[in-house]
Amino acid sequence: MVTDPIADYLTRIRNAVMANHRLVEIPSSNIKKEMTKILFEKGYILNYKFEDDVFPAAIKIALKYHPVSKMPAISKLTRVSKPGLRKYVGSDRIPRVLNGLGVAIISTSQGLMTDKEAKKLNIGGEVLCYIS
Repeated sequence: MVTDPIADYLTRIRNAVMANHRLVEIPSSNIKKEMTKILFEKGYILNYKFEDDVFPAAIKIALKYHPVSKMPAISKLTRVSKPGLRKYVGSDRIPRVLNGLGVAIISTSQGLMTDKEAKKLNIGGEVLCYIS
């Protein structure tokens, strides 16, 4: 049994990137689906597919690498808010990752969004992870 599904999601992606895998399969949940959509929109992954018709439901993620140097698009994934210590921020205290080059995923009252979107809408929430 996984006690922190978001940390498991990030660890599976991190391990697949370190092993230079092209594809990673992760057990599905609604929050993981939303995180995957954000990773795709921001260009950190190549593609994704939600397989809800099989049991257990899964997410297949195609990882993105540079065509020449074979360097991964994701260099660092960091879990911020943990089950033992939640990290909440107000709209005026939203963190910047790598001085704006990275992305922070924030769980707000209006759903998951990036740090830039939350700052633009002037809402705070729980900081789930940093991606760079």
